[in-house]
Amino acid sequence: MPKVTTDDLDALLDILPPHIRQPLCQQENISELLEVVLDLGRPPEARFPQREIVLSPQEVVEPDIEYIVSRISTFGDDNRAGIERTLHRISAIRNRKGRIVGLTCRVGRAIFGTIKIIEDLIQSGKSTLLLGRPGVGKTTMLREVARVLADDMGKRVIIVDTSNEIAGDGDIPHPAIGHTRRMQVNTPTRQHAVMIEAVENHMPEVIVIDEIGTELEAQAARTIAERGVQLVGTAHGNTLENLMMNPTLCDLIGGIQTVTLGDEEAKRRGTQKSILERTSPPTFNIVVEIKDWDKVAIHPDVGEAVDSILRGQPSATEIRWLDETGEVRIEKEVPGTATKKVTPKGKPESKEDKPPRLYLFGVNQARLEQLSKERQPALEIVNQLNEATLFITSKSYYRRKPQKVRDAEAAGLPIYVLKSNTPPQIRQLLNTVYPAESTDKADQFQLALSEAQEAVTKVKDGEETVELSPQSRYIRRLQHLIAERSNLASQSTGKEPQRRVRIYKG
Repeated sequence: MPKVTTDDLDALLDILPPHIRQPLCQQENISELLEVVLDLGRPPEARFPQREIVLSPQEVVEPDIEYIVSRISTFGDDNRAGIERTLHRISAIRNRKGRIVGLTCRVGRAIFGTIKIIEDLIQSGKSTLLLGRPGVGKTTMLREVARVLADDMGKRVIIVDTSNEIAGDGDIPHPAIGHTRRMQVNTPTRQHAVMIEAVENHMPEVIVIDEIGTELEAQAARTIAERGVQLVGTAHGNTLENLMMNPTLCDLIGGIQTVTLGDEEAKRRGTQKSILERTSPPTFNIVVEIKDWDKVAIHPDVGEAVDSILRGQPSATEIRWLDETGEVRIEKEVPGTATKKVTPKGKPESKEDKPPRLYLFGVNQARLEQLSKERQPALEIVNQLNEATLFITSKSYYRRKPQKVRDAEAAGLPIYVLKSNTPPQIRQLLNTVYPAESTDKADQFQLALSEAQEAVTKVKDGEETVELSPQSRYIRRLQHLIAERSNLASQSTGKEPQRRVRIYKG
């Protein structure tokens, strides 16, 4: 369905003092209003998507605050209130004595048709987690998800509505959620308990939950998913990597633990002995990163995506957006595909500059891709023999001369024969095939994690503190996680790009 917006804007305007409401009503683009901000001793402001305006030179005084508070519902433990039968949210700022000294009056809108871009994922029955920065439309999309599942698919859907932000203020939920049932939460600290109560008492097929933010809520979400109930929710964080770095919420995507491999296993995998691995199956099958109102990035298999990131490899991601006609466009980013290469001066590459297109026969592709990360060549693997410029096979296959080897010879393809599928032989292959690539680019991801594990060992053996090499914010977070799992303290020190982690006994 086309997008249709309802905002009950008059209800929000009616609670504002006249000297603030009148100049606001005179704005040409008032339908795009995001929020009105009032702070004691400062002029009132209105915020729009691309600008902010001062509504009155007169500073906000206590009677202005009292005027609004008297016309809305009671503030809860989360300092949020609303206007009955609307989606508007009024949030309070208090001083140390508990007196309200500021208000943020945010416009709540129901936008029908917002889930067209992910409708097939929601209807698949798989649990889906929505991520995105504040104001990008997570709650709006969540509200529409509940309506579509309840009205269009006839499922039993329950919203656990902690701040009344999904279904509006008051005892009667907003029509935007359709036939979905809504359970209110009297205090944010009980959200996890109400999630479990919803499953045990009301037999839902789908639970919709906004802002999963604590360990108890993450545990409740796992319990619900394990009972076969579909979950659709949002969590604090913009990307899948954010969740992986959050020790409180990483259980939503399976959790992360440090594993020490034996010598043989490490040699077989071609990795360091200390690695990070996923602990368990993820609670949510799909993660949707909301980039903008009409653009999302989708991880269709969360377990596989987390495993790939932990191995330092790109994960399969699907980019979707709505074009000018409102049609959904899909672009799949497949791991292991080559990126276009440009010479240092920006000249188009010649045939000699192009990376070889590899056809693998009897060769471990996963190990080849993993080891290629050490040197980061433009690795391009093809599935059709006529697209290849180099045929790679093992010694045992080459000796037997199966049909594929004979086809490659008949086509005049160069053939590289590996003695075995071991990491040293594969590294030698990469050194031969990509001689122009720098051999100094080690796998920074695994080296950084190994360095952190070695530091943990040194501190446990008696060293007072160990300082690691400078790393990116993401790698530093994983190093902190390694220290935390070993019951040691850690902190980041220095300024970018030399910021580094220091590990010590707490």
